[in-house]
Amino acid sequence: MESETENTSVRVLCPRLVLHKNEPGLQWLIGSPFFPPLTIVSTLRCIHTVSPSSDYLKESEDLRTLLPKGFDVIGALVIGNSDSEKNARMAIDAARRLSKLLSDENRETIGAVADINNTGNIQFFVSLSENSTSLELVTSVVYEDHPEKYVWEKGCLLRCELPIKFPVYFPANNPSDAEKMYLRATEAVVAKFKDPRAVYMAETLSKASAEAPQPVILRGAELDFHTSLSNIKLLGEDAQDSDSKFLPCACFCLKSKSDSPVFSVENADIIQVSVLLNSSEKSLNSTAPVAEYIPALEETRLLVVNFKLEVLCYAAKEIPVMYAVSKLIIPGLVDQLNSMKNTILPNLLTEHPQLCPYHFNPPGVLHPITVIYELSYGETEMKQVEIRKSLHLRVGLPSDRPLLRIANALDLSTTKDSARSGPIRKGCTLLKDVHIGIPSSGVQGGIVSLIQSSYEYYHYLQDGFNDSGWGCAYRSLQTIISWFRLQHYTSIDVPSHREIQQSLVEIGDKDPSFIGSREWIGAIELSFVLDKLLGVSCKVINVTSGAELPERCRELALHFENQGTPIMIGGGVLAYTLLGVDYNEASGDCAFLILDPHYTGNDELKKIINGGWCGWKKAVDSKGKSFFLHDKFYNLLLPQRPNMV
Repeated sequence: MESETENTSVRVLCPRLVLHKNEPGLQWLIGSPFFPPLTIVSTLRCIHTVSPSSDYLKESEDLRTLLPKGFDVIGALVIGNSDSEKNARMAIDAARRLSKLLSDENRETIGAVADINNTGNIQFFVSLSENSTSLELVTSVVYEDHPEKYVWEKGCLLRCELPIKFPVYFPANNPSDAEKMYLRATEAVVAKFKDPRAVYMAETLSKASAEAPQPVILRGAELDFHTSLSNIKLLGEDAQDSDSKFLPCACFCLKSKSDSPVFSVENADIIQVSVLLNSSEKSLNSTAPVAEYIPALEETRLLVVNFKLEVLCYAAKEIPVMYAVSKLIIPGLVDQLNSMKNTILPNLLTEHPQLCPYHFNPPGVLHPITVIYELSYGETEMKQVEIRKSLHLRVGLPSDRPLLRIANALDLSTTKDSARSGPIRKGCTLLKDVHIGIPSSGVQGGIVSLIQSSYEYYHYLQDGFNDSGWGCAYRSLQTIISWFRLQHYTSIDVPSHREIQQSLVEIGDKDPSFIGSREWIGAIELSFVLDKLLGVSCKVINVTSGAELPERCRELALHFENQGTPIMIGGGVLAYTLLGVDYNEASGDCAFLILDPHYTGNDELKKIINGGWCGWKKAVDSKGKSFFLHDKFYNLLLPQRPNMV
């Protein structure tokens, strides 16, 4: 039975609800106990199925690892073309079955239905409780304009690293007992997390500020493991309590108190939690360490098992630190340990996998996700590739971008540099993304298509190397390769002029005398180098004159939208890097975003922008002049993204 309500409202934070258009399927809707009910933070695709339904056990095992504690399943979305209410009931039933495996919370559950032929048309139904048989059709749906602010103004991250090494002894003549002893040892570790003698120390990672609070010590005997998160009383951010364990997480959040906070995963406040064990406790009597020797009754083998745990959790800033540890950090450690235990168990005596957790913040996802990789395999080996492919499918990521490679993992242990600064190379700090914030092009009614992601600005005279008058194409190539480096398609260093020349000699395009010369190179040579060093293929467009370039604007716009790589544009002895186009298809008016490698000054952003070394160039300006010469032949080199994960 279905009813309609205007009192209930669904709030959608995630930029994209349907991950795979025109494909039937089931997606989990993710929320948080720290947000109002029916607030959708993200969505993950169900990838484990046992026809005709989902494999809930496998799904729960995956989500325990993937989702930080502080986020959970609050519903499901069905993409189909049959009866809406029937699909909504199926979605709610699936979400409830999965939730039972993940938590004990009994809450309102969302059943969303998207039409496979029109995925923009989504209906939301709500079941108020597990015992309810009726569905409410929700007519009030709010799409949040500033989702990052909504998530990170309210909350913070807690991070806990814990290396564990423990011995497993088993009879030499009965290796099958190894599994039993291994499971017993891991259970003992889990028990220690809740041991009254366990000690947890919470402290801020932002230690540069004089306002940094003192670390808080929480003892296992004081922790509350029974109160539900939904029943925990939240405190005001300014709350101060004489008992340190009741301090809110907000006391450790210094970034959000700055004058201009940036709201994102990378800029979130982080509370570091360390695990200690007070074995001796307090004693009035002086005692010395005691070693107890228990001889083995038969020949015994020793197996040493290593775990490297690292969990991230999300908590409201108003929650007491004590509950953040007992309800988030400790369950997170237990889940991660059990996940690694189950991975190691089948080949306990034959293999020693190196399991390591990594945290990622893929585009379009408002919270971090955690992945456990086996480092025994290289990233290009098929087993790792297949794991990443399934993760891309689950999160709704493109299948041709290496977003979940280790090089893209979050580094939450260090303070990030300014977004304008690049990595250090040969003693120089290179500017990055210099086009951000430049004035508009002046094209009326145009559509702007820009380079995707980051690059470094290479130009004349950098690295103390004088290439003025001949090295512009080399510098454009260096900018292009920096883009592939920063997107982690390659780990090679950006090559010098000599290394570029050496590559062309090695493939037979140039004679050995070319190395160390001041000869120009063009689009064809650049394509050879990109193919040799990166395995990147390129498309080359030839135009007979500058007047023909505006006719290519539609094609260039499609390149930036689909490939997103920088373009080298060369004419005669001049080369530039093209970062975008602004094109009005109706009027034909257009402008090109040019990054000029002919700049010879210091890397001062203001000087570069004010001097026009990075800016929009109109095809024809108000005085009838064109940046590109009408009597000159131009080549455009369009690098293509490798199809890789």
